[in-house]
Amino acid sequence: MPENSTPLTEYGWNATLSNTFTTLAPPDSAPGRVLRVDRGRCDVAVAEGTVRALSGSDPRGASQLCTGDWVTVAEVLNSREPEMHTVTSILPRSSSIVRSSASGKSEGQILAANVDTVVIATASDGDVDLGRIERLLALAWESGATPVVALTKSDAAQYISDTLAEVSAIAPGATVLAVSAETNEGMDVLDAVLDGTVAILGPSGAGKSTLANALLADTTGADRLETGRVRTGDGKGRHTTVTRELIPFSGARTLIDTPGLRGVGMWNAAEGIDKTFPEIEELIAECRFSDCAHNSEPGCAVLTALGRGDLDERRLASYRKLQRENAWNAARSNARLQAERTREIKVISRHLKSHYRGRDR
Repeated sequence: MPENSTPLTEYGWNATLSNTFTTLAPPDSAPGRVLRVDRGRCDVAVAEGTVRALSGSDPRGASQLCTGDWVTVAEVLNSREPEMHTVTSILPRSSSIVRSSASGKSEGQILAANVDTVVIATASDGDVDLGRIERLLALAWESGATPVVALTKSDAAQYISDTLAEVSAIAPGATVLAVSAETNEGMDVLDAVLDGTVAILGPSGAGKSTLANALLADTTGADRLETGRVRTGDGKGRHTTVTRELIPFSGARTLIDTPGLRGVGMWNAAEGIDKTFPEIEELIAECRFSDCAHNSEPGCAVLTALGRGDLDERRLASYRKLQRENAWNAARSNARLQAERTREIKVISRHLKSHYRGRDR
């Protein structure tokens, strides 16, 4: 088994994964970790190094295979391409970061799998979007990973202390740091709180790739990821990262740099939203009625706190928006699943009818 094989252990292989592989792996397959996925194929780290593999036909669907997955791979015999492999199954995930599909379909899109720490990168040299940070926090908490908010470009920020305090107030339970990859300010502290597999999320122009290069510097000795300047017109960044890639770095850790996120829709993130707004959840528990809508009901602890100034109106509006969005996407998903079950029942019914008609002949 590959526990002592450096090419795989540097990506996080351990005894627990070895036991899972032994229990669930198909015959004639080997363990591996997906480094990147593109156009139905993927790069997979295995005990001998890195192989190119077809995404395969896992029961969960090839489209759901993503960077960070632990998989089983097998060599394709009689392939036109030498040493071609295929993914035969996806091992159970310890965590997954999921948002609603950017295409608008009633299904979730997995951004990264088996992540331990999520770094939410936000540029601090301009207007800081608190609502976006709350969205990303909800995704991170829901995934099961530990969120860290990195206020990047702190060397160019005018009021970084105020921004740090403002963001810390809306991120209870998460570490919030002001960092600069240019001056190295706060980078040692950031490096110290990162553990296991680290995914960096944020919009284009937030400095994700620059931050990643700074973290990878001790390992690669040079910039591993392409970076670009933000547009002068609107301050938005260009998409220099176009795919998710898993890269090993110091301390037996791995890092996933992700493309800039234009949209961050909620997907089955009820628990993540609750953890992002714990003070509102505490107030809800104190309402007189268990089905309180927090609009005009008597004995509503949320409205009382809002009236006293103990609860920020923007914060409540953000909470309500994420809850509505999450409920809407959940309803769409349930409708899709019900339609799929109905189609399956019809197919089985037609098959049975055909079988019995043939038996009577």
